Amino acid sequence: MKSTKRFSWLITNIAILITFIFLQLSATAQTPATPSWAKETAAAKEKRMQWWTNDRFGMFIHWGLYSLPARHEWVQMNERIKPEDYKKYFDNFNPDLYDPKQWAKEAKAAGMKYVVLTSKHHEGFCLWDSKYTDYKVTNTPYGKDLLKDFVDAFRAEGLKVGFYYSLIDWHHPDFVMDGGHPPTPVDKEERAKANEGRDMKKYQEYMKNQVTELLTKFGKIDQLFFDFSYNGKEYKEWDSENLLKLVRKLQPDIIVNDRLGFPVETSWGWDYKTPEQFMPKEWVKVNGQNVPWETCQTFSGSWGYYRDEYSWKSPEQLIVMLIETVSKGGNLLLNVGPTARGHFDERASDRLTAMGKWMKFNSRSIYGCTEAPESFKKPANCLLTYNPTTKRLYIHAMQWPFKTLTLEGYKGKFKYAQILEDGSEIKFSTNTRSGGHTTETSGENDVMLHLPVRKPGSTIPVIELILE
Repeated sequence: MKSTKRFSWLITNIAILITFIFLQLSATAQTPATPSWAKETAAAKEKRMQWWTNDRFGMFIHWGLYSLPARHEWVQMNERIKPEDYKKYFDNFNPDLYDPKQWAKEAKAAGMKYVVLTSKHHEGFCLWDSKYTDYKVTNTPYGKDLLKDFVDAFRAEGLKVGFYYSLIDWHHPDFVMDGGHPPTPVDKEERAKANEGRDMKKYQEYMKNQVTELLTKFGKIDQLFFDFSYNGKEYKEWDSENLLKLVRKLQPDIIVNDRLGFPVETSWGWDYKTPEQFMPKEWVKVNGQNVPWETCQTFSGSWGYYRDEYSWKSPEQLIVMLIETVSKGGNLLLNVGPTARGHFDERASDRLTAMGKWMKFNSRSIYGCTEAPESFKKPANCLLTYNPTTKRLYIHAMQWPFKTLTLEGYKGKFKYAQILEDGSEIKFSTNTRSGGHTTETSGENDVMLHLPVRKPGSTIPVIELILE
């Protein structure tokens, strides 16, 4: 009986081992190996991305035919609008107030250092004169390419330029329809019939041709934002490996996001992670390691221009969002949805102006900054950013303290303190002080900052510590 039990135990464990090996091999088989063209040292990648991790703050622009209905960039999908009914927006697209120089000035004044524009969103409409489709701006009443002037205007203001390109295309005849496609029949048999003759291989070639145009017709392009893979359409559906190979060949220094559908372990398939409309609780990690990341956010709940959307974030919320993002080692890509006539909505411009006012005096706490070292404890109601090059720590006061701010464990770590907005000195002490009516106490290694009672003028005041 004992030998029978042992034999049974052995067989069971061998079966478990075989299953484990099979699963591991399956996982490996689904994760593409690093091709020779994609091999890059960590140091080389860091150097390639240096401008991006330094600049921290960029503008996203969602603009297309959906600016005419003005009720969300997914209006065609949300309302299941048929192609023949959606055509009225194509027939009436004429942004007569389009002035990319003004856009660029507003972005620069807000403190933004780079821009990403939707060259083609999910609706399939192209903002440039692509020779591979008729569904493009040059065939609308406007009649002119929008991208060249855009690129020139933003470059003239010293901003880096990036393009968004949608992997999804609700207009292309070879894009295989699924549940995320506006005219998709709900019935599976009807859907299969509707998809007869559609060929994703042809669509893959279409994407490569258009990406080639985007990366060869407009000079140096700094960033490429693909959007997006999902269950049923992942990297093989887009031929992502060859698509990315093409991108790297045409623009070797370009920075590419993580939405081509590669498994997360395929680190060569992306440069940075993209949490959307979400603030991570900490620095974004992959397999326990910090990775470059950028959160894309909107002023309101929509990316495209939405006339009747009223849940707009206040300037203070947006400034805090920027600070919190940098305090966790990330970038903020903040979106504007221009109107159908081609100008920025007043609500957007007002917020850009407010952010620019804050950045004028406090950008030193954003550019070149990152998460503070663990040795610096965050004071109550504050966020910290840190510049490792200048060795300066920034304390962002979400709520202005009354007269004093205690920094626990900071003794001997800094030599000077000032309010960043005006460069005025902040005195500090390390000794316990007491008097007839007041008692100020601190720990042995704590430092007490002595602050003005009146809050400084900035929406979120910043204290700059010059470290030892």
